Amino acid sequence: MEYYPGTGRNHLFVPGPSNIPEKVQQAMARNNEDHRSPAFPKFSKSLLEDVKQIFKSKISTSFIFPSTGTGAWEISLTNTLSPGDKILTFRSGQFGVLWIRMMQRLKLDVDVVDSEWGTGVDLGILKKKLDEDSDFAIKALCIIHNETSTGVTNDLAAIRGILDAYKHPALLLVDGISSIGALDFRMDEWKVDVAITGSQKALGLPTGLGIVCASPKAIEASKTSKSIRAYFDWADYLEFYKVGSYWPYTPSGQLLYGLRAALDLILEEGVDNVIKRHHRLGHATRLAVRAWGLQLCTKKEEWYSDTVTAVRVPSHINSGDVVRLAWKKYDLSLGVGLNEVAGKVFRIGHLGFINELQVLAALVGVEMTLRDVGYPVKLGSGVAAAAAYLQHSTPFIASRL
Repeated sequence: MEYYPGTGRNHLFVPGPSNIPEKVQQAMARNNEDHRSPAFPKFSKSLLEDVKQIFKSKISTSFIFPSTGTGAWEISLTNTLSPGDKILTFRSGQFGVLWIRMMQRLKLDVDVVDSEWGTGVDLGILKKKLDEDSDFAIKALCIIHNETSTGVTNDLAAIRGILDAYKHPALLLVDGISSIGALDFRMDEWKVDVAITGSQKALGLPTGLGIVCASPKAIEASKTSKSIRAYFDWADYLEFYKVGSYWPYTPSGQLLYGLRAALDLILEEGVDNVIKRHHRLGHATRLAVRAWGLQLCTKKEEWYSDTVTAVRVPSHINSGDVVRLAWKKYDLSLGVGLNEVAGKVFRIGHLGFINELQVLAALVGVEMTLRDVGYPVKLGSGVAAAAAYLQHSTPFIASRL
């Protein structure tokens, strides 16, 4: 059966991949070029330096791999740890599940703390684990900053504070795939040792780049790490950095030019303004959910995510029906519930290059879909709640003052 697209455009509100701005698309629409030309190293150097601004880091070393966020997971583990090393991590969502599976396949000794889906890192358990680790057997603490499957954002500042209170030397490895470039992230201040993101999330690019920042401590750890790595080895990149060539093999040229355009857009808006915009959109979406009489998957306000809202449906409704019908009837793409929350949750992504009116349009589509599946939402209720907030909180566009 051939698929015929509807009129207009698809409304993409999954929590990644996100919308690609026209300037980014235009930047990628170019021929191949010689990455060993005299011009390409200058471009590469500026890109590697500027990408650190979305991590809020000045002291880290950045790497841009032709990969995905999953590849960046592997990069962070294999470059800093050795088989048998003990790591502590928390499993309370689908992406925690997947990262832990990778850790185990890499023969790491993984101490997993299981938590209810919709909750964040239990700081009390973290303290208990560190209190029991007087000989510093734990080599790394692995945290997902923003668990996309449940709409939970973890408090990295608090986690770093606990590590410091115990004077624990464990590396802090952070998955920032759906947070960096959208949520408050302070790599240097929070002493994150490895932070990762992917091109298809807040950066508004196609999938294909795994972006990694490593602290000086992590770089030192990589010199003694015994995990097998080849294509993903930092050492190869560092050798090329020394001679100003930057790429040990052919890079994804078009994606790099797209990244340049995306970073220019973010830096023009201002990283802090980008963070504020995401908070407005996240808060507006949560106000809409409350007006509909529905509950969030996220259990406490302190964990609310500003890049994705996971919405629980009543027990007599399958959330998968909401996602399917929104796409079939309104050309609205929402995120499905995953694993333990499959059929119970649908997700509204609000990250990347989107604005207030785009989010309001998505909320209209969700309201109509909820009515279609039998949930008696009052049309306009959520949109009105979100719009009332956005009207008073949205600033003027800086370039149009």
